[in-house]
Amino acid sequence: MFGFLKDHPFTVTSHFDASLVLTYAVPKAQLETFIPECLTLDTFEEKWAFIAVAIVKTRNLRPKGFPGFIGNDFVLIGYRIFVKYNTSYGKRLRGLYIIRSETDKIRMAILGNIFTHYNYLKTDISFQRAGTIIDVKSSKSNLSVKVEDSPAEITLPSHSPFKDWKEARRFAGPLPFTFTYDKKKKEVLIIEGVREDWTPRPVKVVESNVGFVDSLKLEGTVLASAFVIDNIPYYWKKGRKDPWK
Repeated sequence: MFGFLKDHPFTVTSHFDASLVLTYAVPKAQLETFIPECLTLDTFEEKWAFIAVAIVKTRNLRPKGFPGFIGNDFVLIGYRIFVKYNTSYGKRLRGLYIIRSETDKIRMAILGNIFTHYNYLKTDISFQRAGTIIDVKSSKSNLSVKVEDSPAEITLPSHSPFKDWKEARRFAGPLPFTFTYDKKKKEVLIIEGVREDWTPRPVKVVESNVGFVDSLKLEGTVLASAFVIDNIPYYWKKGRKDPWK
């Protein structure tokens, strides 16, 4: 009866204290079965598709228009595939298809699962920053990520398919759109994110154990890039539906 509530019925705003994104390149044939029929993979050189692991420390997340003090602070982890969608009105949109979502607070898991289709799971997440080191850990999710955010020149991960950071930044996220598909109704729910001054900085990866990515048992996966950004206001517009075919 209340399924419409999951369709992002109102605009949500937040402040990103920090957003760390690790992007993995995967031979595209390995990811084609993970996305619905309405979407196509956003590829590089017609060979590579991408999974991004976004770890975001949010502050004052709340419905837009409400005062900041009623908001909540969460750490969110999103596992997303880079995709494209051709709308019924002739636009091609680049965006994300979420395959798993995690949070450090049960409140966020409950509310997230009422108002989105992202299937949030509560897990233990420690997000620590000491000097130039960002350290994120979760025992339950078998995740341990450590990066160095240094002004020194940083090289790409050794097996990255990109030739430089400029090329890698195209797949650094966040892309403006996120898609959810209702196969029965043949409808795509489009969520648009809006941000300002999004200038991601490359970081050096010291450790990158991501249990969920490992559990997918994808062959030929390589770490392609890692970026961080700080102190960004961000909001998600109310969801809108688009008929597919």
